[in-house]
Amino acid sequence: MARFSLLSRIGSRSSAASPAPGSPPVLRRAPSPGALRRERRAILKAREERIRDLGGLTLEMYRRSSFRDQLLIEQCREIVALEDRLRELDSMLVSVANARRAPTACECGAPVPWGSHFCANCGRPVGAQAVVACEGCGHPLPADASFCANCGRSVEPRDETEPKHEEPPPDDTMFHAADQQER
Repeated sequence: MARFSLLSRIGSRSSAASPAPGSPPVLRRAPSPGALRRERRAILKAREERIRDLGGLTLEMYRRSSFRDQLLIEQCREIVALEDRLRELDSMLVSVANARRAPTACECGAPVPWGSHFCANCGRPVGAQAVVACEGCGHPLPADASFCANCGRSVEPRDETEPKHEEPPPDDTMFHAADQQER
């Protein structure tokens, strides 16, 4: 029974999925946090098994007074590679957790629900990048955009500070009174 290392199986899977040179890279979605946690648990279990096997191997080599350094080094490298992957998974899980967190309160002190782009109390933009919608097509835009990336419409900032005064229609009551006196 041949024993394959876990990392060689992972490596062969990723090399088979790599695109041919010269072709555009294949963009895949990031794995879900659940998949990352499952992979982390499997690697932890494999790491513990490898450490236990390394201890047993070292003990047997001691009993027989015949150490094979290359075999020990190979086993240690596998454990170190598993630990590197564990650190990578941990950093990915931390970044996913940080990305899902939103500010819990605005600068004005009002609570901000997850996924909100503006404070419901004061209207300030919250989150990493404030988003508004295009008036033409409804496509989400960054707050500082000048044009819509979807339809190309110019995004004109509304000037809410200056109220628009409409001129009242000309008062023609004077003309009506003058007209009646001539009759």
